[in-house]
Amino acid sequence: MNLFSLSAWRHRLLRYYPLVALSLTVGITALLLVTLAALPPLGEVGNPSHNLVSLKYIEDGLGDTGALNIVAGMILDYRAFDTFGEACVLFTATCAIIILLRSDTPDAYDTMLHQMEEPHTNIILQSVSFLLVGIMLVFGCYVIANGHLSPGGGFSGGSILGAALILYVNSYGIRRASHFINFTIYRRLVSFSLLFYAAFKGYSFFMGANHLPSGIPLGKPGDLLSAGLILPLNIAVGCVVAGTVYAIYVLFSQGEMR
Repeated sequence: MNLFSLSAWRHRLLRYYPLVALSLTVGITALLLVTLAALPPLGEVGNPSHNLVSLKYIEDGLGDTGALNIVAGMILDYRAFDTFGEACVLFTATCAIIILLRSDTPDAYDTMLHQMEEPHTNIILQSVSFLLVGIMLVFGCYVIANGHLSPGGGFSGGSILGAALILYVNSYGIRRASHFINFTIYRRLVSFSLLFYAAFKGYSFFMGANHLPSGIPLGKPGDLLSAGLILPLNIAVGCVVAGTVYAIYVLFSQGEMR
């Protein structure tokens, strides 16, 4: 057997894969248990999580972030990279579903579209959805745009937008929906939103870590255009969530998104 051939390396990888996987699982589990044992007891009054972090968010949140909504200031400023990771998890989940379910061959898509069962004409459903979809889209945009001023933000507003798109598909069918939301639009929208989030928040963190002015104004608390990057980051998260909710529904129900 040639030691440098691809098949030889593949054979060795498959041979030792269970052992390597088991070793990694045991090692990571042991590391987590050791870390857990070193943590302070849960619920102790003297823990930093009880006397430092929460007070920082409450007392300095408005001055540091400019957001009236403390939760928005926390998840999109102090812990913005955590939120970015959550958005990436949604995108990764959609990518996995696309890999498993989507067919890239046009002939297969045309055949599937021809055989797909579209919703029957329902005057009541279409009339009601004609009014509701517009209201839901406007309300979803409102929830996203006011996330730094009141309860709401990208996750809740994006879910509303995704639900509006799903209602439209159930009322009018995937053919009509594909005219304004399809795979190309979804890919560009979500990719741009994630890149925008990573670039601008990375810049903000880099400047703050080096005690340099970022040049991003916080504005006047209470105004719509305030709180620095929180508003555009909310919009980016809302686009990711809306696209993910719609894409997962279409992929599982229709088997394709184009």
